[in-house]
Amino acid sequence: MRAMGETFFSSKEAAEITGCTLRQLQYWREKGVVVPTVNATGTGRSIYYSRSELVELAVMEYLLSVGLSFEAASGILQQLKEFEPDFANQKIFKRLMLVFDESVGILKLKDFEKKVAIAFLDQGLPVIPVWLDVIHQKLRSE
Repeated sequence: MRAMGETFFSSKEAAEITGCTLRQLQYWREKGVVVPTVNATGTGRSIYYSRSELVELAVMEYLLSVGLSFEAASGILQQLKEFEPDFANQKIFKRLMLVFDESVGILKLKDFEKKVAIAFLDQGLPVIPVWLDVIHQKLRSE
């Protein structure tokens, strides 16, 4: 579907492109993590995802695939929206990393720096790459 120059994708298309299940999309929509456009017409409703929402879905799928809980992944997606508000822009090729912030006891996003990542690993602390360029490339290939 196209509206005002932007392409939108049905739930089925979004699931196929991102590798998410339809149930995940529904759950994340119900929890307010990734909220697509809902078009209520007549007796039914249609749900459409924008390109930026596809990126959000792909980020959630990636974070869950590396072993993070739903709560951690959704919190990191929110951090990402604050840390890099334009992260869904296909021209953003930023590489980030999640590192453990001992002062608050959570994973935090930082710009990827190889020396910093190695220092965290040397201390036995986790480092999870969040490479937006790879996420965008995967979506483009789908």
